[in-house]
Amino acid sequence: MVKINSKPKQDGYRMPGEFEPHRGCWMLWPERPDNWRLGAKPAQKAFAQVAENIARFEPVFVGVSSSQYSNARYLLNKNIRVVEISYNDSWIRDIGPTCVVNNQGKVRGVKWDFNAWGGLKDGLYFPWDDDCLVSEKVLEIEGLDMYVSDLVLEGGSIHVDGEGTLITTEECLLNPNRNPHFSKKQIEDILINYLNVSKIIWVKRGVYLDETSGHIDNLCCFVKPGVIALTWTNDENDPQYAISMEALCLLTNSTDAKGRKFKIHKILQPEPQFITKEESESLDYSPYTKHRCYGDRMPASYINFYIVNSAIILPVFRCKEDDLALNTLKELFDNREIIQIPSREILLGGGNIHCITQQIPK
Repeated sequence: MVKINSKPKQDGYRMPGEFEPHRGCWMLWPERPDNWRLGAKPAQKAFAQVAENIARFEPVFVGVSSSQYSNARYLLNKNIRVVEISYNDSWIRDIGPTCVVNNQGKVRGVKWDFNAWGGLKDGLYFPWDDDCLVSEKVLEIEGLDMYVSDLVLEGGSIHVDGEGTLITTEECLLNPNRNPHFSKKQIEDILINYLNVSKIIWVKRGVYLDETSGHIDNLCCFVKPGVIALTWTNDENDPQYAISMEALCLLTNSTDAKGRKFKIHKILQPEPQFITKEESESLDYSPYTKHRCYGDRMPASYINFYIVNSAIILPVFRCKEDDLALNTLKELFDNREIIQIPSREILLGGGNIHCITQQIPK
């Protein structure tokens, strides 16, 4: 691995859409008992199910701590590669590298700065020093050269169409707890130069009560260039209604980097999901970690799926909206198999399937 001192745009590299071909997928094993209930055992089963289904379509690498290596190796299928890595928690989407490609098929990675979704003021845990090294370790193992940016950015805060368009939220990237020393124009310049995009669309807010400060990957995503899936509710009394309507209006009146109007497909959100008393009490307490409290509403969304080669790994919540989301995604991705994974245990940790995966493009 070589650290490159130039920028991807000037070298002819771009960030591809997630729907473009992958050479593999990375995950990290959950274990911390202050964020994953019952010593992370239910979450580990859910992660293993996600990994095993992805591995049907592309190679999967799972990073694990030394103390969990034997356990993870036992629980995961033998076709999944298990690699010992130090990290603070298992959100590879946000702490892993963002990969870029050129027209010759070469791949490189971008390492961003990370502050646990808000730093010492609003961050979700402390410390996060091991997380800051994950991108570099993944790229070292993959044999990919690395660009480095000092912008605090999590992978879940951006979506691209691979053709020059990027969508993000003001709630996250313009949040004072991320990059108070950068102006909006400076952030845009970094995104343009490191991801090789030419059009940035700023949605105001993410999903209601999303503790990541409103990551875009929970609200909307590109199905393909010019086509967007958006989380939705018809309940005007639900706080999510105003957020989704605001995004719909903005996207409807926007065009992408090629001047196309967007086709927007609404995906009804699951019925509101709340943390139970049993779930809250089965977490270890730590003064350095955000506690999951009884009655807290969780930011459940079907948009937090992972696009794998030839398939969609879709979170479901055992409610009536599961089938509605399945049927809509079957229409949108008619050339891919839709695989439903019960993901409440992942949601209880603060995210979902897209948040625990990070693709390495071909």
